[in-house]
Amino acid sequence: MTRLRLSSVVLRPSVGEKTLVDSITEEILNASLAGVVKQMQEALFRTGFSTIIRESHDASCAVLTSKGDVAAQHIVLPLHLGVFPVSIKAVLESYSADNIRDGDAFLVNHPYIGGSPHAPDMCVIVPVFVDEKLAYFTASIAHKSDIGGSVPGSCSGKATDIYAEGIHFPPTRFVRDREISPEIDALIRANSRSAELVMGDIRGQLGCGWLGLDRIIELVYKYGRDTIDAAIDQRIAGVERMIRNEIRRWTDGTASGDRLLDDDGVRVGQPIRICVTVQKDDDRIVFDFSESDGQAVGPANIRPSLVKAACAYVVISSLGKDITVNQGVLNAIEIMTRPGSILEPELPAPMNTYNPTVHAVINASFDALGQLTEMVQRADGSDSRSLIFGFPKKVGQSRPNISYEIFAGGSGASSTNRGLTGCHVNQTNGRITSIEILETEYPLRITEFSVLQNSGGQGLFAGGDAFRRVYQSMEDGIRLSIRSSRHQIPPRGVAGGEDGRPGKAILYPDGESQILSAREVNIPLNRGESFALDTPSGGGCGDLHELSQGSSRVA
Repeated sequence: MTRLRLSSVVLRPSVGEKTLVDSITEEILNASLAGVVKQMQEALFRTGFSTIIRESHDASCAVLTSKGDVAAQHIVLPLHLGVFPVSIKAVLESYSADNIRDGDAFLVNHPYIGGSPHAPDMCVIVPVFVDEKLAYFTASIAHKSDIGGSVPGSCSGKATDIYAEGIHFPPTRFVRDREISPEIDALIRANSRSAELVMGDIRGQLGCGWLGLDRIIELVYKYGRDTIDAAIDQRIAGVERMIRNEIRRWTDGTASGDRLLDDDGVRVGQPIRICVTVQKDDDRIVFDFSESDGQAVGPANIRPSLVKAACAYVVISSLGKDITVNQGVLNAIEIMTRPGSILEPELPAPMNTYNPTVHAVINASFDALGQLTEMVQRADGSDSRSLIFGFPKKVGQSRPNISYEIFAGGSGASSTNRGLTGCHVNQTNGRITSIEILETEYPLRITEFSVLQNSGGQGLFAGGDAFRRVYQSMEDGIRLSIRSSRHQIPPRGVAGGEDGRPGKAILYPDGESQILSAREVNIPLNRGESFALDTPSGGGCGDLHELSQGSSRVA
């Protein structure tokens, strides 16, 4: 059966004049594009091969203009808002619009060229053609279970350069005429410990990109490209204008905030400082991170694309209203980073454990911005962390040999509410993998999954509680890697609230207990041995002594 190639049809010619659309049409098209991205997102989750996508939902999708501006993004991972434009523009710089063809698709995961958070986050980009001209892009970013490197899962908390973090693709045309290049397929398979999972997930990304393409063409049939382009341009400009109008209401001036990271995983016990100065003047706001520490030896570095996305998240959260998330958000803010710093490292500095650094950027920025606005006070949450189990590959066995999980902990309390238990905060919205899935697909048994009651920082409002998860190995030869944080420096309380409780990683070899650091690699686990992870809890907010006796707000 021949498949209709909607992307190749020739539509009505452009009139060559700038089109304006009424507010109703703009709203309809904005909602329609959001619906396209939502469909892409659900398709990606449903077709994911690995648990990191189908269970944890570590992926996001977007529609972008032919210039690489974000037209619509489904906010699963706010962090990717800053990555999509950089990845698309890297493709345009590498190939130019004239050399991109209908039926192509591109792959990029290079942090220094495509803005990727780290190498496992692969961006798959599909061009959309109208009247035989490049009109839009659909794109998705999804974490891969393993793309090589020094440890199973490609995320070594001890890496000292990006070459230990797996294979990196600068913008690469890996699909022509909707057929994956056999050479690129073979290259990826040769560098992955879980090749079937990785290629299955990449095909899922292609499928969701093509689904988005078809839905966009349906909109073009109905409204015409000029109308859609005008609606996108108007909404981007409107979002920027609305944010700037809100910024104008805030107090002019300068304010600072900072946070400390435990360490970079290599120089253990040496905290890293993230410092921001926010400068606000009329409708202009600048986040200046120039005084942050120099680039890390270990993989705690992040690129400016993530810094900008983090600051965009802070501004959006401070508005107190729902807005469309598109390029207008990024256009409304400015950032400054220092070359050679932890927030603008130089090649080949590693960056696979980037998440704690992004959380520090966000928390420091909230502190600074809170001095210029009337926003709700908030304590720090637990950040996010992951566990990667590598299993022996046995001949004739079809089970996956990499398990990758994302964890939260307690969220921070605010000046209006207590924190939540087991809740991701800030830029991460992943899900924890269910016990049933883990025990069905891997030689692991979960012997405990419990809330650590009353572990949140106390205060007028208490921080969210942490939880404990205990794993028992059901066979020999398993290797465990940990990417965690806040095991030394706990989530900070605010306004007199107590700090949260730090996290803890415990190994039980031969019945003995051994405390591990927050970032470990290739820990051996044999049959019957156990490992426990206690997540951090959230910080409290408000002075506990202000409570009348018996108040329920500490509970």
